[in-house]
Amino acid sequence: MSQHKKKSPGTKQAACCGGQAQASGANKGIVRDPVCGMLVEPAADTPTIEHDGHVYHFCSQRCRDTFEGAPEDHISATDPVCGMDVDRARAEYFHRHDGNGYYFCSARCLEKFQAAPQTYLDGRAEPAPMPKGTLYTCPMHPEIVREGPGSCPKCGMALEPMGVPTGEEGPNPELVDFTRRLWVSGALSVPLLIIAMGPMVGLPVREWLGSRLAVWTELVLATPVVLWAAVPFFVRGYQSIVNRSPNMWTLISIGVGTAYLYSVVATLFPDLFPHQFRSHGGAVPVYFEAAAVIVALIFVGQVLELRARERTGSAIRALLDLAPKTARRIDVDGNEEDVSLEVVVEGDRLRVRPGDSVPVDGSVLKGRSSIDESMITGEAVPVEKVEGDQVTAGTLNRSGTLVIEAHRVGADTVLSRIVEMVAKAQRSRAPIQGLADRVSFYFVPAVVLVAAVAFVVWALFGPPPSMVYAILAAVSVLIIACPCALGLATPMSIMTATGRGAQAGVLIKDAEALERFAAVDTLIVDKTGTLTEGRPKLTDVIAADGFDEDDILRLAASVEKGSEHPLAEAIVEGARRRELSLADTTDFDAVTGKGVHGAVDGRKVALGNRAMMEDLGIGTAALEARADDLRADGKTAMFVAVDERLGGIVAVADPIKETTPAAIRALHESGLTVIMATGDNERTASAVARTLGIDDIRAGLLPEQKQALIEELRAGGAKVAMAGDGVNDAPALAAADVGIAMGTGADVAVESAGITLVKGDLNGIVRARKLARATIRNIRENLFFAFVYNALGVPVAAGILYPLLGMLLSPMIAAAAMSLSSVSVIGNALRLRSLDLK
Repeated sequence: MSQHKKKSPGTKQAACCGGQAQASGANKGIVRDPVCGMLVEPAADTPTIEHDGHVYHFCSQRCRDTFEGAPEDHISATDPVCGMDVDRARAEYFHRHDGNGYYFCSARCLEKFQAAPQTYLDGRAEPAPMPKGTLYTCPMHPEIVREGPGSCPKCGMALEPMGVPTGEEGPNPELVDFTRRLWVSGALSVPLLIIAMGPMVGLPVREWLGSRLAVWTELVLATPVVLWAAVPFFVRGYQSIVNRSPNMWTLISIGVGTAYLYSVVATLFPDLFPHQFRSHGGAVPVYFEAAAVIVALIFVGQVLELRARERTGSAIRALLDLAPKTARRIDVDGNEEDVSLEVVVEGDRLRVRPGDSVPVDGSVLKGRSSIDESMITGEAVPVEKVEGDQVTAGTLNRSGTLVIEAHRVGADTVLSRIVEMVAKAQRSRAPIQGLADRVSFYFVPAVVLVAAVAFVVWALFGPPPSMVYAILAAVSVLIIACPCALGLATPMSIMTATGRGAQAGVLIKDAEALERFAAVDTLIVDKTGTLTEGRPKLTDVIAADGFDEDDILRLAASVEKGSEHPLAEAIVEGARRRELSLADTTDFDAVTGKGVHGAVDGRKVALGNRAMMEDLGIGTAALEARADDLRADGKTAMFVAVDERLGGIVAVADPIKETTPAAIRALHESGLTVIMATGDNERTASAVARTLGIDDIRAGLLPEQKQALIEELRAGGAKVAMAGDGVNDAPALAAADVGIAMGTGADVAVESAGITLVKGDLNGIVRARKLARATIRNIRENLFFAFVYNALGVPVAAGILYPLLGMLLSPMIAAAAMSLSSVSVIGNALRLRSLDLK
């Protein structure tokens, strides 16, 4: 979450803090003057007043007198951002703007106001309209895209805006509407139930009202529920028939409409019904309560579902909240001011104080601190940052103060690109969803047929009143068989999983990549930068007889000081770590493929391989065995000659990442065969593979040869994932069943990869594997539950148990069961939010 650093409250203050936000120190006994908003520490001489059982403290007698004159004007205030009422005397967050004081319910609302106060002072209470050109899509059928809001022609769900949410949209309008309709339908259904079912629990309400008045009362109560509250159901049901895409709303609208119309006709024209419709007393039974309660119960399920769907988007909102809304900019004169993040541009200097979130991607100009990058990379250990290091928007500054230069702002930051990727992935479809779609396509017509058969069988063979039983059975079948649980099984899991992955530094490009990765059995990894750190380091210095190690290293580093070769940089850095002073080199010359030589402090120094030593007439036999041992360990050994004598060896290696051994073990435990494909030489690759226990190595490969390797493995039946840097490895990433781009903090979006890891080590692959397998398992659980529920529910609703147990399912019970099935699927999917990916 975004961090808001509270200012430490002082003791009594002499004047209001113009323009500055104040955080209350209520936990230290400090309260707020309800008139001017100042923080006040109660003391013996503090002006006070008691009102409605509460004691209020004031900074001055003048404020006390103002309060006493009109206390109701100073007890509470309205948060200008969210509209909530705030107790002025106990408000934790306060801000003065243009001479006026404003109170806030939370730090989040305070930050929003500070970033753009005029937005909230113009009286705009409604959420900002969606940007012009916004497209809308269905959360369950992402192939449906429309230019404006509306309902999905396939499933009837409300279309949602595509793209990345701004975080300012406000409540879901469909949820607000359905909640209102739920309250109305629920309020009217309760007395309906009491009238209809009261006699069963000892409440003879029908006797008190009289049979005829009771029926008319039920009609009056049920009509607003069916003809107003249930209108969205009937509209969607009609659209499903017109579009020839039968869905849950088809069944609901037919079921509720049948029960209500039958009851209306029975109430208005009872004489039209023959004896098959009449009870033992000769009256025609009505089922207004069934129609109304079904509607209310479906609204319960829909409201719970909509709230759960909002929770699946909490990962995106959490990511959006990582970046603060303001930044502290330093101008050319060294003056500092808090500005809205929207006005920060590339090249601006920004101060990041302890406890602040980094506002943009940039580099450290001054200062030293530890940065918590866990919200971006999934790694819990803070990373030390010094001058020249890169910092990422949304990460949290733990300790010191940093001055950074902005490099990427707005939509170009790593955080924004992550949010964009997650938003797209949440609306993608997994192949496994095709099974649910195919079943749903045939399921609804089959249910209508079963309902018709149940009606006929009950009408012909059921006990009296047979027609009433026939209608009840048909309506129960239509209601209980609604395939909403089937339709939600996959999208809910995908939406939750992609959000959870983003929090752990695992970015899923689409649902198909997630499903494929769960089935992968072979993982191909590059060596440099994936298994190893990708930055060579000095590992060994061996001096020949008559020479000193530090002297050999100092001379070698002095010769290499001007070179940009990675091996040269490793030698120079190794000398600096030993605090050796390097000298200038003259007569420098580099021999391609062999090494370098020059003069240091008047001494001739040469550094290179055996071929260079042979060219100089210097024998290497004395140290050749040591050099071979170093090479066997995967190190690059270079001979050093001083004044035409063999002086020693310096060895450099690309060290294995600390996290790699444990990650390789975890990948093996998850059932993966790990193959290292590298462009490095066979000896070095073998040394690394032997150390890590890698199953197979392919050394000396060019990028196109890695692609050929993948195609060879796939032809043999293997399901292959390829992990690489996403640049040279792009052909191989595209050829694999799943491509995994190993990010390096700033490189997080590779088009050829299905999965991108924000931090480039194998632990990210372990997390992705856990996430993929857990998600597919969760989807299968959902589909199994939905299939079994419908397989058992439809026959029971049709009355198959009546001959055995004398039990016939009520339409109301069927509606409750249908809603419960959807909620169960949603609850199971939401378990992925707490999935342990460590």
